[in-house]
Amino acid sequence: AMRPSLVLSAVCIAVCTLTAHAAPLRVCVTGAGGRTGVLCFKKLSERSSLFAPPIGLVKSDKAAKTLRNAGAKDLQVVRSDVRTSAAIVSALAGKPIDALVICTSAVPKIKKLSILKLLLGKLLRRKGGRPEFKFPRFGTPEEVDYYGLLAQIEAAKQLNIPRVVLVSSMGGTDKDNFLNTIGVKTDGTGGQILMWKRKGENALVESGLDYTIIHPGGLLDESGGKRRLVLGVDDELLKREVRNIPREDVAEVCVQSLLCDGARMRAFDIIADPAGEGEATTDFEGLFASETRSYDYGKDPGEPMAALPYGIDI
Repeated sequence: AMRPSLVLSAVCIAVCTLTAHAAPLRVCVTGAGGRTGVLCFKKLSERSSLFAPPIGLVKSDKAAKTLRNAGAKDLQVVRSDVRTSAAIVSALAGKPIDALVICTSAVPKIKKLSILKLLLGKLLRRKGGRPEFKFPRFGTPEEVDYYGLLAQIEAAKQLNIPRVVLVSSMGGTDKDNFLNTIGVKTDGTGGQILMWKRKGENALVESGLDYTIIHPGGLLDESGGKRRLVLGVDDELLKREVRNIPREDVAEVCVQSLLCDGARMRAFDIIADPAGEGEATTDFEGLFASETRSYDYGKDPGEPMAALPYGIDI
């Protein structure tokens, strides 16, 4: 029997207007060792009639191992720091690529001492409190989600990669969103992840590249293809009681964004209805057509406080 993901792909091929290519699309997934990136890589690998064997760009040994465990061959795994375009261009030199799927993101680490403080507070019957987080050195949102994205945009231009799909996040219109507080230092720098992501998105919109920017809601580590997906713009979906989406569905939307003309040159928010409410989405061209409004980047949450006032030479 066919795997559910391949059945879903076959259905989508019938309804999507495919970009005209004489050969299967050659795609590079950056951040391919992350939980969303590896799912994108696997989905591209499963569809050999539509996509050539994908390239996965990773930074660490751990991420490279994750990708190999997902079936990647050595020639498909590329190592590079995404903060400089020169490093990316060097890593991908000689590998013709038609599209870039960007799944890179700063990832906070929990402060172990904050857990001890919480446990002590419970023993003393103190109310409130929450774990504290920090971003690793060279892994802050400013470095990864802004300058790292600028470097990937520049690399795409230098490598003549015309198409970019970016996985970002909902909440970018609100500077007071809780996620922006994670990892903020006493001087106000650090953290502000959604603001740095939005600043990077603006650069992609203005880059001249053919783009799709995906703002998923809260990410769930569960199977995809079982829920009805819902599109929106400008964080309006955050008003809903349920505003999450399985990572596997986000990966599917990335793949379908490369296949469906309705996803081109636009940004959108996306969540999934609760399981069992409505039919699971299979018509992705119809999904992209269901939201006709444009994302408004004029709704400016303000400028994040930079720890690197002179920037990074990307």
